[in-house]
Amino acid sequence: MNNEITQAKREDLRDILELQYLAYQSEAEIYNDHNIPPLKQTLEEVESEFDKGVILKATDENGNIIGSVRAFCENGSVYIGKLIVHPKRQRQGIGTALLSAVEAHFPDQRYELFTGSKSVRNIALYERLGYRIYTVKRIDDLEFVYLEKRSIL
Repeated sequence: MNNEITQAKREDLRDILELQYLAYQSEAEIYNDHNIPPLKQTLEEVESEFDKGVILKATDENGNIIGSVRAFCENGSVYIGKLIVHPKRQRQGIGTALLSAVEAHFPDQRYELFTGSKSVRNIALYERLGYRIYTVKRIDDLEFVYLEKRSIL
């Protein structure tokens, strides 16, 4: 299958948000909580993220959006968030390709991302790609794992 990763356009944001709602259902089930922030995010909030940084999209051979990732650079670090892949397209290298593409968009930086401590598949993916856990934070009843990768020469 031939997937392409490009920078999202403003008109893609509604489709990306709908994919986000679909992709985060599995996270909601892991945490037994369907009120997690990615499932409550609004289109206006995604537009704000679009204006602040970069949103990349992965499309299939028909042009359908099957994955996305967001990132912005601040104070010498690139903050990566909302890495999503359509549930039927997971475990096919799309998430890996999206992360590689966002790193290429911001070369030679320190990269940071986080996920919930129960999201073992996410943590395993990030560690396989060179990210290392540097702290764990508890917020309310949730525990978040923060990972970083340094590619500064």
